[in-house]
This record gives sequence, structure tokens and C-alpha cells, in this order.
Amino acid sequence: MFQIFMVRFSAQRERDKPHAQCPQICDNNGNTAIGIGASTNTTGYANTATGTEALFFNTTACCNTAYGFAALFNNTIGGSNIALGNNAGFNLTTGSNNIDIGNAGLSGESGYIRIGAQGTQTKTFIAGISGASGTGNPVVINANGRLGVRPSSQRFKDEIKPMDEASEAILALKPVTFRYKKEIDPDRTAEFGLVAEDVENVNPALVARDADGKAFTVRYEAVNAMLLNEFLKEHRKVQQLEANDAEQQREIKALVATVKEQAAQIQKVSAQLEVSKSAPQTVLNNQ
Repeated sequence: MFQIFMVRFSAQRERDKPHAQCPQICDNNGNTAIGIGASTNTTGYANTATGTEALFFNTTACCNTAYGFAALFNNTIGGSNIALGNNAGFNLTTGSNNIDIGNAGLSGESGYIRIGAQGTQTKTFIAGISGASGTGNPVVINANGRLGVRPSSQRFKDEIKPMDEASEAILALKPVTFRYKKEIDPDRTAEFGLVAEDVENVNPALVARDADGKAFTVRYEAVNAMLLNEFLKEHRKVQQLEANDAEQQREIKALVATVKEQAAQIQKVSAQLEVSKSAPQTVLNNQ
């Protein structure tokens, strides 16, 4: 860090000198540098540095685009990086294929896209999404601003076990109707859902938190999984009841058949008795 400070101090002294014009460099390797201290490239090629100290430490890297004061300042051998804005990509060193817009990035990372700075930009508006149809998977975001699709493959999971009674917590949840405050939803549309603080009291694992650790939103995907588990538990109970009922019906039918058979036998015996009673009887007199 001290070395970087001394280099930048030297560059500052260089900037303090009177210049007839802003330095511009175009070499035979396809490199372009515009700005005081822009790109100290040695053997790299196809790099573009626009801005004071942009790509300052670049050596053998290829195909970087740095636009802004000290953009990609510490990059040395990382290639195909794009940095836009003051100090954009400043922390990148050896990583490649990064896009940093208004973000300093992190040393050594590759293949990352970073837009804006956490805590500086607080709202995002992107055209062409709302009202546009499409297919795919829901995108989630964590407290650090990272976007992604929640994986379900066992390759990404540990400690897999049946949910069993853990899902019974949702039976204590209290669904509500509500309207968002006007600054969130100017149309004040009627909404249906849960209150994060209420859910937190039932099961803290069912809420996502903000940067201050406060309950911010409900993990509805987890609630849905618990609902499924409770449904399946009740479904198995119904299946067992239906099986028991079917067995009882079979037993009842067997009993009815037995009763009918016994009734027929009783009727037959009764008929025989009636015949026996009505037959004439002869009394022999031996006298």
C-alpha cells in the first residue's frame, strides 16, 4: 500500500507540472492511453485507458477497457476487464473478465459484474422488465446485492434430512391483508401476505434481514416448502383414513352377508317348525 501511495504521489507531482496538452499514446500493439499517467503498459495489447492513471500498473494484460480516473489502477496481468467511472475496478489486480461500473471491485476476482456501490446507490430502475413477458427462474438477491438463482440440486446442499414436524411452525403464522405505504406503492394496491416481524417471532429462519440485521422480508419460498410438507402429512392421513374406511366397508359387507345367510337359515328352520306344528297327530289306544 505504501508503494502504491508513493507511485500515486509521483504521478500527482507529474500532474502538477504544466502540460501543453493531455498525453495520448497509441502503439503498435493496439493500445490506446489518454490521460496523465494512463497505462504503463509494457507488452500487453488491445488495451484502452482513458483518464488520469487509468490502467496505471498494467504490464502484459490484454483487452482491458478503463474509462475514468484511476480506473483499473492496480490491474497488472488481468485481461478483458471493463471499468467505467472514477476508481472503477481500482482493486482488480490479476483477475479477468470483470465488469465494474462505479465499483472498485475486489482483488483477484474473475468473471464478476459489479454495478454501483453498496450503501451509495439505494434504488435501482431498469427499463424493459416491468410488463415484459418471459420465462425462466426467479432471481433472488442477498444483503450484499448479489443476484442469482436459488439452486435446488443436492450438489449444493449439506445436512439434508426430512422436514417432519419442523413445518408445523407455519400453523402459527397469521396471514394478513395490507397496503404498502405510499412511498413504496403510490397506487396503494391491496396486498395479501405476512408481516416479517410476526414471522420472526414464530421462526427467525423464515425471514431475510437488512444490512442492520432487522427483519426485512419473508422467505416465502421456505414457507411454500413447509406448506407442501404439511399438505403431504395431511394427505397421508387422509389416505390412511380412506384405507381404514375401505377395510371397514369390506368388513361391513362381510357381516351383512353373514347376517343375511343366518337370517335365511333361521327362516328355513322357522318354516320347518311351522310345518311340524300343523301336521295331524294320531294317538293309539291299545285298550
